[in-house]
Amino acid sequence: MTDSGLIIVDKPKGWTSHDVVAKIRRLAGTRRVGHAGTLDPMATGVLIVGVEKATRLLGHLALTEKEYTGTIRLGQATDTDDADGAVIDFVPAINVSEEELQRGVTGLTGDIQQVPPGVSAIKVAGQRSYRLARAGAAPQLAARPVTVSAFVVDAVRRAGDIVDVDVQVRCSSGTYIRALARDLGAALGVGGHLTALRRTRVGPYQIAEAAAMEQLAERLELMPLAQAARAAFGHRELTADETARIAHGGRLPALGSGLAPVAAFAPDGSLVALLTEADGQARSLAVFAIDQTAGSPAGS
Repeated sequence: MTDSGLIIVDKPKGWTSHDVVAKIRRLAGTRRVGHAGTLDPMATGVLIVGVEKATRLLGHLALTEKEYTGTIRLGQATDTDDADGAVIDFVPAINVSEEELQRGVTGLTGDIQQVPPGVSAIKVAGQRSYRLARAGAAPQLAARPVTVSAFVVDAVRRAGDIVDVDVQVRCSSGTYIRALARDLGAALGVGGHLTALRRTRVGPYQIAEAAAMEQLAERLELMPLAQAARAAFGHRELTADETARIAHGGRLPALGSGLAPVAAFAPDGSLVALLTEADGQARSLAVFAIDQTAGSPAGS
């Protein structure tokens, strides 16, 4: 039986997130593989992949903070808001001062309303936005709240009428860095798009611990469920009786952790469930491993 766990992948440029999942399915010998937080083909960096039971962690891991480095090109707008699209507008950006640039960046920092790119995976009436856009019926997507905790200019390079800006971004899940590039260019009156993007962190998982696809092809190493959960969530240590109750769908008294998922561990350190609290009780969002014969969590 295939082991369960997470893989922190350094996604290569030109691969879709689904390409990575398909490759790991072949390497792991199972179809039960998924990912959290899509990266566009142009982007590289941290992609969290779950194998077997770890796929049930993924929806909860996606709702977290992320960090990126990237390059925004001012002076050109594209139809996808990144370098994979066609240039649809050109306005010389050579006269944009660094003071104006900083004001534009500041205006896109904090709690903002962001309109996602038209070419995106967001569903509109049951269809992906990018499919509608490619069919010539690009939808008008509604703005939604996102949080940009940090938007920092690292370097500015000028070449003719083009200005390339290297940035660092720390933001909430659901934030499109392509849209930040588009909106920065629009705010400066010159248009903008993203030419490079690297995701360096998803929640507690850093680029330093990510493995390249070549490494994974040689040796597929999984982060065990318990280790992955301890890194990403608050903890609750259960007694043997509490373990059996949660493992079989029961509830426990709340400890005041609130709605945020908390990882619950058996006395042997194995992951039992993710818990959430409401109305004075803790209930399971997902139960991970049960030994049906003994009534206690099995190893993962």
